[in-house]
Order: sequence, then structure tokens, then C-alpha cells
Amino acid sequence: MGVSRVLVANRGEIAVRIIRACRSLGLQTVAAVSDADRESMAAHMADRVVCIGPARSTESYLNVGALVVAAQGTGADALHPGYGFLAESAELAVACAVFGITFVGPSPEHIRQLGNKLEAREMVRNLGVPTLPGSRKVHTIEEAKARAAEIGYPILFKAASGGGGRGIKTVSEPGALPATFEMASAEARAAFGDDTLYVERYVPDARHIEVQVLGDRFGHAVHLGERDCSLQRRYQKVVEEAPAACVPPAVREEIRVAGATVAAKLGYESAGTIEFIYDQDSERFYFLEMNTRIQVEHPVTEMLTGLDLVGLQLAIADGGTLPVSQSDVVFQGHAIECRVTAESTEDGFRPSPGRITDWEPPRAPGVRVDTHCYPGYVVPPFYDSLLAKLIVHGADRAEALARMREALASFVVRGVDTTIPFLRDLLNDPDFEAGNVNTRWIEEKKLGRA
Repeated sequence: MGVSRVLVANRGEIAVRIIRACRSLGLQTVAAVSDADRESMAAHMADRVVCIGPARSTESYLNVGALVVAAQGTGADALHPGYGFLAESAELAVACAVFGITFVGPSPEHIRQLGNKLEAREMVRNLGVPTLPGSRKVHTIEEAKARAAEIGYPILFKAASGGGGRGIKTVSEPGALPATFEMASAEARAAFGDDTLYVERYVPDARHIEVQVLGDRFGHAVHLGERDCSLQRRYQKVVEEAPAACVPPAVREEIRVAGATVAAKLGYESAGTIEFIYDQDSERFYFLEMNTRIQVEHPVTEMLTGLDLVGLQLAIADGGTLPVSQSDVVFQGHAIECRVTAESTEDGFRPSPGRITDWEPPRAPGVRVDTHCYPGYVVPPFYDSLLAKLIVHGADRAEALARMREALASFVVRGVDTTIPFLRDLLNDPDFEAGNVNTRWIEEKKLGRA
């Protein structure tokens, strides 16, 4: 490879994951850490460590200048942004290009275009992929009322520059629209510095299905199957699995082909995820958005295909041809991932930072744990509360469920509260086992929120 040293511009389990992928390819790594992460697992694993600023993420992991200077100062010729933070920052991708640093991700143009949900919807619609009935930008309450009347209630307000579930609000009837419009605008402005909203039809009985794609600069693109990410709390994924067992096989194939079509026709480069809403009542699917980065749940696909997605990202970024064709991609068995976070579920999912006194992850056939934690590790209060991703693989969904239940039962964490008890409850629920869930199931059945 032309690339020889990679700056890992992230933290936590994804930083560890990237370092391991680099090691497998014989690449040196530099961990970019904040003051709060000097003793992190990534810092101990990397060949070099560079501090990029204080604990506050705006002064470290979100500081484009600090990351570029860190790469230059350590002789890193590539930068991997992971997910979150600046992973979908066109500004960072441009800065890397200006200073001759290989950005492990798509082009700045694709990041910019696909990062705007309105622009992405229009691009995908022009490719013949179905999109939910919706509007363009709505600037006033009156305009929003008019568009909602055309689309029909219930509707969603969405932030055009949104992500992570922020700036999304449901409106069930016209009387609630003015107040909800103001709340969604304020949330979008605070989160993204952009209060632009649009209106989209809300699908009550929906599943969230996403397609993993890979593309290279030579126009090759493949899909690596779909993942069912329907179990969510406040639009944040909690459990993911593949394949999407409760979607009819013919529809699953249509969704996969739609994802590959988008990647190929856009000339997309690197790993990306194309997200769809599946209406369980009509058995129809619609494009939602595209994420121009590696996903938190990428190990589900790795377990199913045997492919190293981060390794493939690095190879593509280095100018390589996509080493797999669609016919090479083989799906075996079933995989499930649970996100273990440092939160107190009995106290409204309150964050639970502190020192981990005992850390005993499960070890068994078909079980994988992606984590940055260890006994004695101090969970800082400054960042996302993700501690680990617990992933299992089985010959079929029944075996995968059994392995996940056993893994959760044997996962020991003391010193901080975690969501492990909550996940055990989810996996033992008859509705989940039968596949009778949708994107509202956790909120409505498990948490009692309408």
C-alpha cells in the first residue's frame, strides 16, 4: 500500500477497531486523543499517540485544524475519521486533500451532497429509487401546514442537516403543528447550526432497513446485504441484526439492489450505508438517507460475510480496486448486535460515568465483543456512553438469539450502570423473538411512551 501511517481521528471502540484493521494490513497507527483519553485502550495500542486538545470535543475531536496538524506532525499520510465527530465532515475531507493526506472515506462532494437530506432525496429520486412523500424546505408554519395537508397526517418534521435522531418530530394532527414546528426548528438550529426543516410522511408500522455498500474510484460498487435496525430509542439504534428476517425475501432483494444502484450510479467511493423505511402494512420500502461513513453496526455485516469492512475502506482509500464483486459476496447464517452503554435504565437512561471495577465480557464460539474498556478504565462524562458492541453469529436466527441471550447473561460489568439488564429483557420478549416489532416498539411497549 502507498499509505503507511494512519492517524485515527476518533476514540472509543471504533478507534480500537481501526487500529486492529491497520495492524492486519501492516500499517502504522497514530492515536489522536484528547486529554481525557490519554490512558485509553487506543492510546496503549497505537504505535504513536498525539494529544489534540482538552476533553471537550469541540476543542479536540471536532477540531479540523488540530487533526490536520496532528497528522502532519506525526508523519501520518492517511486519516481515518471512524463514525460520529467529523466522520461526515466535508471540511475535514477537503483539508486532508489540501495537505496531501489520504482521507479514508468518500469525496467531499459526496459527503456534502448526501449529508443534506433534501439534496440526497432528490438525487435518489432521480435514480428511480422510491422516496417517502415529502416536501422541499418549509420556512414558515403556514407553509408547513399546507405541505402537511397535501401529504396527509401523521407527518414528520425533519432537519435537512440532521442526524442521530435530532431535529425529528412527529405531528399527528393539525393542532399540534405550530408548537412542534418551533421545537423541531430550535433543536435543529442548536444541533446543526441550521434550522431548515422539511416534511415527510410518517409510517406508523415501520422497520428501519439499511444496506451496506462499498464502491471504489473506478466505478465498481457492491452491496453487502441489509441490516434490520428497527429496535430504537429516541431514534438511536439499540439492537441490529442481519439478514432482515421479517421482511419477505423478494422485498429484501429489491432493497439490496436499490442500495447497490444508488452507490453505482453516484460513483460512490468507500463504505457507505443507504437507509430505508419499510412499511410493514403495504410491504413497500422508501429511501431515507445515506450515511457516508462506517456504521456502528458494521460488525453485523462482517460476521455474515466474513469481510473486513474497515480493511476494505483502507484499501479503497489507497487507490485500490474493490477486491470483491457482487458474486463474491456470500451470506452465511444470522448475526445480531447489541449496544452496551453506560446508562442507568432505571433512572431514565441517565449516563453513568465512573471507574469500571470489573469487566468480564463473554467468550464463546460465535461471539465477538468490540470494546475499548478494561478493568480500571474510567468512563469519562464528556462523550457518547457506548462501552461495547456485543455481536453474535449463528447458523440461523434461533441459534443467534440463543447465543446472544447466553452472552448477555454472562457479561459482567461493575462500577458503572449499564444497559445489559435492559437488553436481556428485550431479547427475552416474545414479540422480539417472533419479529413483531417496529421502530416504535421499544418506546411504546418497553418504556410506555406513546
